[in-house]
Amino acid sequence: MLCALGVAAPLMLSSLVLHLARAALHPGCLKVSDILSCSNLGLEQVPKQLPATAATLDFNHNHLVRLEEGSFAGLPHLVTLRLAHNQLSDLSPGTFRNTSSLRHLDLSSNQLYKVDNFYFQELAGMEELLLFNNHIVRVESNALISLVNLRKAYLSHNRLTDFPFFSIQEHSHPFLVTLDLSSNRMPKLPLEDIAALPVSVQSGLFLHNNSLICECAMYVMFKRWEQKGFNSVKDYREEHTCLVYGEPRASVQFLEHTRFFENCSIKLPGLLVDIESTLQVYAGESALLECQTSLKGRHLTYQWVSPHQEFIAPPGNNNTMRMYANGSLEILAARVEDSGVYWCMVLDRQQSRNETREVNVTVIMRHHEVEPFNTGFTTLLGCVVSLVLVLMYLYLTPCRCWCRKQAPPATPSPANECSAQSSILTPTPPATTEGPGRKVSNNKHVVFLEPIKEAQNGRPRDALASEHPKLHVLRSDADSVTSVFSDTTIVP
Repeated sequence: MLCALGVAAPLMLSSLVLHLARAALHPGCLKVSDILSCSNLGLEQVPKQLPATAATLDFNHNHLVRLEEGSFAGLPHLVTLRLAHNQLSDLSPGTFRNTSSLRHLDLSSNQLYKVDNFYFQELAGMEELLLFNNHIVRVESNALISLVNLRKAYLSHNRLTDFPFFSIQEHSHPFLVTLDLSSNRMPKLPLEDIAALPVSVQSGLFLHNNSLICECAMYVMFKRWEQKGFNSVKDYREEHTCLVYGEPRASVQFLEHTRFFENCSIKLPGLLVDIESTLQVYAGESALLECQTSLKGRHLTYQWVSPHQEFIAPPGNNNTMRMYANGSLEILAARVEDSGVYWCMVLDRQQSRNETREVNVTVIMRHHEVEPFNTGFTTLLGCVVSLVLVLMYLYLTPCRCWCRKQAPPATPSPANECSAQSSILTPTPPATTEGPGRKVSNNKHVVFLEPIKEAQNGRPRDALASEHPKLHVLRSDADSVTSVFSDTTIVP
């Protein structure tokens, strides 16, 4: 009996602990594996007891007003925290203490009015920060300085009138590729600070739908970004607007209607002066990209960014690219998808200087050359075809003569020869013919033969008539012989 109680006691104790843990959570929370979802439950505060194995916490669509210090401490595996659509207006110091593993933080659609310096100072591993659709009017100069691994930051649909661009210069955020500041209230942009940003940041800087005042320097910057094919401009071309003379009612889509900036020729120092080189390579061949820089010294750090926003550092990337100590990048076997603009970033940490260079790579597929059109051959062919047609016309065309040769006599007679001089077809023969006594029948198609001479090879006409029985002599005229045929041509 005692033994049974001794065995049952630990089981009862573990069941009690599990029951207490469940009692600390709202009964509507759903836990699946390492995901805990407590969304849309009307919670006013974060539960005190959270499962230590949780990697994702979802508290979206609740009534959270405040986050206490250490609200998420003791969660070593926490990677994603969703706090969107609540009523948070401020964050207490130490809110994210002991949550260094956090990578994705969603604070969108709350009532935050500023981003203070201490908000995210413990989140060195943060990669994605969502702060859009709040009431933020100010971002402190060092608010993002601790987020050295930050890749994407979204602050659109707020009330910002400026932003500390200088705080993310000099490659303090080497992985930052998206900074969304669209749909705010910024009237002017610090163009020189923006020009000092790495190209990888400029290409992902979204500034559309602000209250920008139309000016040449601003227009030239965005026009240059459009020429470079930056997605931040290309995808939102029609939403880039500015106010003519600052008048809110005179908003113009300055990338669509450029006539307002026809006389702009301003070039800010460092803003549009890019050292860009082009390189063409056949598919399958290697290509060497040089990182030219004016910086000198042994304390230089090189880094490349591919057209697909991939960071390439020594020794290379996925066995397709090799990087050397002097900053050169070699594409081992070029592919068509490797085409695009590569950015080389050079950083001198000792002197706090940096430079960015671009190399535009075009990979060309090899094509078999098509033999050019040979005009000489076609001319010769045309001549041969013409000659064949002429021969066909000469030899295959039916004879148009109404006289055909009989079996050749012993002595050729010109009377049966079919020539242009021996026969003439006339539908209406003349009333008289040449020579005296020549007559024809009226209304007859007559074939006129050449006059028979007095003698043919020394023979008289009578002998000639006997040799040609088909020739019917109508009159024994010593001067001429006339052969008359019916309307139907007789072909022997």
